[in-house]
Amino acid sequence: MDSHRVNPFNQRVIEEFRANGGRVGGEFAGQSLLLLTTTGARSGLPRTTPALYLPDGPDRLAVFASNGGSPTAPAWYHNLTAHPLATVEVGTRTYRSRAVEAAGEDRDRLWALQVAAHPQFAAFQERAGRRIPVMVLTPWSARVQPSRPQRGICSLP
Repeated sequence: MDSHRVNPFNQRVIEEFRANGGRVGGEFAGQSLLLLTTTGARSGLPRTTPALYLPDGPDRLAVFASNGGSPTAPAWYHNLTAHPLATVEVGTRTYRSRAVEAAGEDRDRLWALQVAAHPQFAAFQERAGRRIPVMVLTPWSARVQPSRPQRGICSLP
């Protein structure tokens, strides 16, 4: 049996989010909040956590592995690096996504936008003593693309 428990605060946020079409009150009222369900890096079990996100174009959402300024990254970050496919709930929409860690100028641009929108992230960075990873979530489809015959190769019936 799995001994993992969602902390009571996160559990209340998850329940409120799902009961109210993706809206929550309290400290997250009016914030861009999503629910991220990852696959546990060690357990292989689903793990759901609320996270602030930054929209970046029509099909990209950035999430920030700040862990409130902790010196260690949150479990969801480790889960995504081990298993990059996840489920995202935004508002009333739920979809599968693929996570990729932003790097270089893209990471720096997203980080600067997040700090401008949520200044507490600058304090998180200072407290953490580590470079906070930025993960980009994009929709993912399991549909297999039809294969095209390679040039110069014919297939026999």
